[in-house]
Amino acid sequence: MINGRVLDTSALVAFARRESVYADALVWTAVEETIVLVIPSTAMAAALTQLDPKYHPVLEVLLNLPVTVVDPLDARRARTLGQLGGPQLDAHAAACAQERGWPVVTGDADRYAEFGDRVEIEVLP
Repeated sequence: MINGRVLDTSALVAFARRESVYADALVWTAVEETIVLVIPSTAMAAALTQLDPKYHPVLEVLLNLPVTVVDPLDARRARTLGQLGGPQLDAHAAACAQERGWPVVTGDADRYAEFGDRVEIEVLP
């Protein structure tokens, strides 16, 4: 079975800014152990918007890792998000996690409260 994590905007921002030792360790352990990191395209767009441009190269490195998979917001995914409800950004991460049975890594677990136990959450310490 393939293991993985879904990184939401807060996890991407924490990694890019080097604010979380856990986020750093998660990414580099994923590379060493071949753990897939799913990045919802909406989360990446939001992170790039929130971050000072000096942090953008860090996210480029993340995007180019062999374990990184970007989940696009295509027609199929848009329908899924519409069915899940809630804010698009949160629903996209939740949909990726539900579909794969992997946790969402986040710095803000409250964002996913409306999804209840349908989405496993891994909170950045």
